[in-house]
Amino acid sequence: MSKLLPAQEAARIYHTNYVRNARAMGVLWALFTLCFSILMVVTFVQPYWIGDSIDTPQAGYFGLFSYCIGNALTGVSTFLIIGTILCFSLFFFCNAATVYKVCAWMQLAAATGLMIGCLIYPDGWDSTEVRRMCGDKADKYTLGACTVRWAYILCIIGILDALILSFLAFVLGNRQDNLLPSDFKVENNEEGHD
Repeated sequence: MSKLLPAQEAARIYHTNYVRNARAMGVLWALFTLCFSILMVVTFVQPYWIGDSIDTPQAGYFGLFSYCIGNALTGVSTFLIIGTILCFSLFFFCNAATVYKVCAWMQLAAATGLMIGCLIYPDGWDSTEVRRMCGDKADKYTLGACTVRWAYILCIIGILDALILSFLAFVLGNRQDNLLPSDFKVENNEEGHD
């Protein structure tokens, strides 16, 4: 067996560590995507987006399905995130770089849908039911005596999370390469033969 030159050996060790670290980052990205999808499903089904406070005339709360406009976009975003989880199975059939990029585009589309959904959700706050609970000062983009609850805040945090995960998936997709490039493979040539 031929010995590697020091530069080739160093490059091989560096490349092996690079591939190992890229795979570890891919596993972390997959775990964070899984946690993010669970958070988005919880956010999507919870009715605690806005609710009563100390000064409200009536106790209660509203969620995504009660008197709002942005529920379709937020629902599509949630299903895109679940679709990203389903795309994990493509790692067995397709190139890893392609799967990362498909998932990244899905996460970026989900972030865009969440952002638009969270921005237009307050447009439904002028309904009579919200005014009955929040007072007469409630109007579009004005809650009156009510407060924003944890599910709405979690959805806003989810926008940043989806953007970060999509950025990481794009980076991982662009950094995928062969385990060992052909330039670094040692050829087994005999020196005595021409």
